[in-house]
Amino acid sequence: MRGKKGFTLVEIMIVVAIIGLLAAIAIPSFIKARESSQTNACINNLRQIDAAKEQWALANKAVTTDAVVDLEVDEYIKSGRPECPADGAYTYGAVGTDPTCDGAASHVLP
Repeated sequence: MRGKKGFTLVEIMIVVAIIGLLAAIAIPSFIKARESSQTNACINNLRQIDAAKEQWALANKAVTTDAVVDLEVDEYIKSGRPECPADGAYTYGAVGTDPTCDGAASHVLP
């Protein structure tokens, strides 16, 4: 008898099933990790904006109800105007209010 080389159809199907099972377990974890990192990055951006607003208010002797000028506040952020990693847009708001993000997850400062 000659020795056969190769895999049977059943062996290939088992390997494909195992790979599919591993993918079904791993993909939701990757998605959750990505969303979590985007949320953390957005909240950190909101903190930077809030700190820049406070510095701008001190420099311009603004009170808590004064509206801020976004372009002037951006000068107080070292890396420039931040962008939401979840494709949201930041609203700076008045001096005494927290900045907000209107992204899909609506990130807010804790």
